[in-house]
Amino acid sequence: MPVDPYILLLLGTVGLAALVPARGTAASVTSGASTAAIAFLFFLYGARLSTREAVEGLRHWRLHVTVLACTFVIFPLLGLAARGLVPVFLTHDLYTGLLFLTLVPSTIQSSIAFTSIARGNVPAAICAGSFSSLAGIIVTPLLAAALLGDSGGFSADSLVKIVLQLLVPFVAGQVLRRWIGEFVTRHRKVLGLVDRGSILLVVYTAFSEGMARGIWHQVSPLRLGGLLVVEAAVLAVMLALTWYGGRALGFGREDRIAIQFAGSKKSLASGLPMASVLFGAQASLAVLPLMLFHQMQLMVCAVIAKRRAHDAVGTAAGPEPAAASRTAVGTATRSG
Repeated sequence: MPVDPYILLLLGTVGLAALVPARGTAASVTSGASTAAIAFLFFLYGARLSTREAVEGLRHWRLHVTVLACTFVIFPLLGLAARGLVPVFLTHDLYTGLLFLTLVPSTIQSSIAFTSIARGNVPAAICAGSFSSLAGIIVTPLLAAALLGDSGGFSADSLVKIVLQLLVPFVAGQVLRRWIGEFVTRHRKVLGLVDRGSILLVVYTAFSEGMARGIWHQVSPLRLGGLLVVEAAVLAVMLALTWYGGRALGFGREDRIAIQFAGSKKSLASGLPMASVLFGAQASLAVLPLMLFHQMQLMVCAVIAKRRAHDAVGTAAGPEPAAASRTAVGTATRSG
């Protein structure tokens, strides 16, 4: 079972925040840098998204509506159903993080990578992931306001912050894409490091604030084990619903693969910045379920993608599924 190296970096960042948390002036500096990093992150998202590809993708609207329904309707319903597990399996804070996990948009890069390995509809996965990320900028905070309310630290100011830190930079990136799109594409790898570095800074800031407030004393290994069991159940339900539901809706095999991989995932790259805006000092506990789910979905989907590739054809041209799955897991976090 592959482990994403970036998850190890994230865990290392959490460990650094636990040992050397930012305090006083350092905390103010890291908080400001984190805010700037989030804005720049979404600016790059806007600059990368091809408007032409998005418009062309609208022709396959049934598939995209299905993915959006899985991401922003079925997932949140499962999150609400998990409320009955408090306090037996989950604490209230861990449940809040789990519910937030169900509200964030789908991934882009990992959806594309696994769809490609499984020999599915890759263009559909590209558009589905892009549409989900774009919709999530608006839908996720609105769902958070409706479902989390004060328990999630949500307020009217949170929506304003989301607009200023996420939506405005994204729109600016789209507007400037005409002039900088080629540069962004040409330096994708270098800017990908900027993406990941920004997220690491967000994680360090959030967990530093959590350490300063002593909230980690609220989490026990038993509670973490319960959280993993619940997340595994949620992932299993979504993988089954997206696969068999796609067949019931009349989609072909390639489209069902795109639906399964785009409709069953949650984006770490989008969710972490949003959590830092919505939850503030409580963000460290709020993002813990998302970080665990992210690694879990990569490991499980790598196995499924390999299986789909073997089931599809033994004669189809393309990379060896086993090797490709390992490569994909190593790059899947870049945009999701």
